[in-house]
Parts: sequence; C-alpha cells; structure tokens
Amino acid sequence: MRKLKITELNRLTVDEFKKADKLPLAVVLDEVRSLHNIGSVFRTSDAFLVDCIYLCGITATPPHPEMHKTALGAEDTVEWKYKKNTLDAVQELHDQGFTVLAIEQVEGSTLLDQLELDADKKYAIVMGNEVKGVQQEVVNACDGCVEIPQYGTKHSLNVSVTTGIILWEFANKLMRFRQ
Repeated sequence: MRKLKITELNRLTVDEFKKADKLPLAVVLDEVRSLHNIGSVFRTSDAFLVDCIYLCGITATPPHPEMHKTALGAEDTVEWKYKKNTLDAVQELHDQGFTVLAIEQVEGSTLLDQLELDADKKYAIVMGNEVKGVQQEVVNACDGCVEIPQYGTKHSLNVSVTTGIILWEFANKLMRFRQ
C-alpha cells in the first residue's frame, strides 16, 4: 500500500465547499471553553459537511491563532454564528425546523447505536462544556438526548472526541438518504 499524496485526495476547495450541498445538520457548542476543542469541532464539521456551528456563551469565535492550530482553516469554510445564550440558538434552530438533540447522559437517553434518523428532518446536536456538560435548561429545551455507550471506568469523553463520534454516526446515516 502506498500513502496517497494530498493532491490525490480530491478534496473540495474552499469555494467548492461553500457551494456544496451540506448535510441537514448543525452543531451547537454550549459554553465550550477550550480553543483546541472548538478548532477540532470546526475541522470535524468540515469533514462531514455540517451546515452550521453555533458558538454559544463563553465559546470563543474565530479568528483566533490557538483555534486555528486544530481547525487548520475549517473556521473559514464552515458557516458559524454566535449566540450569547444557548437557549436562543436552540430556539432559532427549532424555528428553522430542526430537531435538536443534546449529547448528554440523562434518564431516557437514546443510545447512539440505536438512533434512527428521518430522511425528511434536519438535526442539530448540542455539545456541552468540558466539565459541566450541556446545561440542564438547554437539555430541557431539546427534543431528546443521545448518549454514546461506554464500557470502561470513565463516564465521559473529551467534547471534541464525542463530537467526532456523533458527527460520524449522523453523517453516515444522513449520507445513506442521498444514495
């Protein structure tokens, strides 16, 4: 096997990405404090054609050199909006017809491997603060919660790792509807 050169990967240009048909999927960052986590979410969102990222509360906004270290330019490709209050982002998404799901461990959550998506719906996922998770008032405003099954001794994953797992699963399921 030979590793492919970057020129052989046939990736979209920035202009092509901006014109591309995005997945009906948005990401909401609820009080995420780490610039590296925010940058990583931008980069992963670019990889999976996410429509928009909502940066809420203390979540930093581009441009920022520390964010750029992990985003590697994705902060310039993925559309983003800032909302001072995460509840305002959730309400705006609801008003636009999105089903909003918090990624959180709650009573009655849906396990990610059991999640079923509808081809006719738009989805938004809410990712929480590195220490406190998604605020309870935001959980209350969501249409449901999704949880990643875990089998070890730790009860949580890093927010950028969690976002990567969740976005892969959503993109995988949503892309099937396009075939």
